[in-house]
Amino acid sequence: MTFNLGAAELSILLPAFAAGLLVTATHVPLGMQVLARGIVFIDLAIAQIAGCGVLLADQLGFEPEGAAVQIGALSAALAGALLLTWTERLWPDVQEAVIGVTFVLGATGSVLLLASNVHGSEHLRDLLVGQILWAAPARLLWTAAVYALILVLWFGVRERLGQIGFYALFAVAVTVSVQLVGLYLVFATLIVPPLATRRMTRKRLPTAWALGVSGYAFGLLLSTALDLPAGPVIVWVLVALALLWQATTASKGASVNAPG
Repeated sequence: MTFNLGAAELSILLPAFAAGLLVTATHVPLGMQVLARGIVFIDLAIAQIAGCGVLLADQLGFEPEGAAVQIGALSAALAGALLLTWTERLWPDVQEAVIGVTFVLGATGSVLLLASNVHGSEHLRDLLVGQILWAAPARLLWTAAVYALILVLWFGVRERLGQIGFYALFAVAVTVSVQLVGLYLVFATLIVPPLATRRMTRKRLPTAWALGVSGYAFGLLLSTALDLPAGPVIVWVLVALALLWQATTASKGASVNAPG
């Protein structure tokens, strides 16, 4: 295993790392809210619905990177977000179960949309695993603009967003990121760093951001060295770092609380 990187590797890894930074910046604070609301699987559900929008636009013959596909994905995700807003008001006690059913419908809908497509398995793999190593600079620029707006709204007027505002903002973020890094990385970035830092009362957000950034950095390096798919490796590294952080903080807490 070697970490000697040449110009060719860096030209691929740096945009991929930039994509990871962008996703981490927006998804960690949103993930904290997801954990607080107890709706952990909402990102999977909305991402799958957005994926159905992408696949449907593709089936209709629109360009994969074109505006029609983005509009289709966002429309589907917003429709899913509005649906989940309505169900949370109607059946708040079973919202997590409703989210699970929505996810299953979105996942099987993707399979049905791809049933007659000879490249269906490749499209489905791209939706799940993503293509972070092929993050184009042009896409990163408009992604950064969208994420900047999301962060301004989140930190500026979060208290006034309400339920519909939160779900809509979440739908936009997930729609953009699932096409950039794939569904698995979206879920891991949203949940793993906030989960690892859930007991912190001070500096939680910076610590969670640092865990996310470290996961992408070490994951990309490790996937390059081992010649393995970047997305799954980053997920495993994120979880490993989260467990390491938990073990470290737990041992520190035990030493502090030990009888003298």
